[in-house]
Amino acid sequence: MHQTKFALAVLAAAVLAGCGGASGGDQTLKVKYTAQVSFGDSLSDVGSYAVAGVAASGGGKFTINGDNTKINPELTGKNWTEHLAAQFGLPAPCAAETGLEGSIPTLQAPRVKHAGCFGYAMGGSRVTNPVGPNNKATKSVLGALTVPVVTQIANHLAISGGKFSGTEVVFVMAGGNDVLFLLGQLQAGATAAGGAAGATAGAQAFVTNLATALAVGTADPVATAQAVAAAIVAENARVGHTDASVVTAAATAAYMKGNLNAPTLAAAAAAKAKADATVTGNAAGAKAGAEYAAAQVPLLVAEMKKAGIELVAQVKDQIIAKGANNVVVNNLPDVAGTPSGLSKDANTKALINAMVSAFNSELSAGLGGNAKVLLVDVFKVSNDQGANPGPYGLTNVTETACDLSSAKNFLGSSLVCNGTNLKAGDVSHYSYADDVHPTPFNNLLLARYVAKDMVVRGWL
Repeated sequence: MHQTKFALAVLAAAVLAGCGGASGGDQTLKVKYTAQVSFGDSLSDVGSYAVAGVAASGGGKFTINGDNTKINPELTGKNWTEHLAAQFGLPAPCAAETGLEGSIPTLQAPRVKHAGCFGYAMGGSRVTNPVGPNNKATKSVLGALTVPVVTQIANHLAISGGKFSGTEVVFVMAGGNDVLFLLGQLQAGATAAGGAAGATAGAQAFVTNLATALAVGTADPVATAQAVAAAIVAENARVGHTDASVVTAAATAAYMKGNLNAPTLAAAAAAKAKADATVTGNAAGAKAGAEYAAAQVPLLVAEMKKAGIELVAQVKDQIIAKGANNVVVNNLPDVAGTPSGLSKDANTKALINAMVSAFNSELSAGLGGNAKVLLVDVFKVSNDQGANPGPYGLTNVTETACDLSSAKNFLGSSLVCNGTNLKAGDVSHYSYADDVHPTPFNNLLLARYVAKDMVVRGWL
């Protein structure tokens, strides 16, 4: 029952936030804002990468791009910050900095800072680390700038006399890329650890299996197996060896020890030894990878706790202390409930939840009760949407609305998703555009949810 009431409360916020966030100053607003400033990542990015080949492909924001309202009224192409700016009667937000540093010419555009634009949020940005997902340092083809939130705030202070006016509304929503980047590092590390362990175990098993097979029937099987194993190892160490030469060396050693059938049996014995060794190697690799991941869990949770502490410090020391009076901070949504999260195994989902919880807990502890901060519980509403989508008007909360195949989407991302490369059927009320980013309709739901909390606080 509480979930339905919670969902209906969000939908009822449409009355408070206007029908889709229509523009034109609302005379009922309790607080009149002179500007809207946003810091964060792709969830709030209004076009940092709407340049070069991304723009040419009809992309630029991390949702379903473009005005597709003729297809369906919900396909506005707007994210939540754009809906709220319209509700406040402010101009449409624009990206404070644009550019791309991709590895191919069509994904290269110079960095340009745009005067009068206060949409600092940028796809791939982390809280303090400048290297986020798709940054050129990761060898990504996109070459995203990923300016961290700490630098975004510093950039705004640099053009505003080192302070906020106190009459603007400030949005902060970050941390998601810290989760994704750390998970990527974990996967790479676990794969490397598993690969190394699997290769070693597999190689050892092959030697043992083949030597044992060729020693059968000899006068001294143990001595024969040792001789064959030594021959295999020696041949493997020889520069220029081949699989065939290794098998020949093994057969020769067995023959010299009395297995006169070894040359005839060697090829089949080697094939079976290799197949059995592959099973052994895979098992050893999986075990090593899992052990590596398990050892990293507390470290990753600690890293997210640290990121939360760092974001709290930025909000307190660089935003509020510098004059801002109305700061809306969204906590992390239910990352494990996204299509990306849902595709993971149970252990990884549990880790994601622990990382998100560590980050969100720091936001609550550090910002809760601050009169100048409105902390919006986006995790709660996004989690409820996944469990109870109907009252929100959502028709699909597990699949992507965008066709992310290479034939339809050259980046495999909502960044270049638009009306031309959606999945068949009506996807307008899907929750997710790609594996982590919301559709325009879900962005509208988020805007309404934020607006509801602002009304309750007396800020709207």
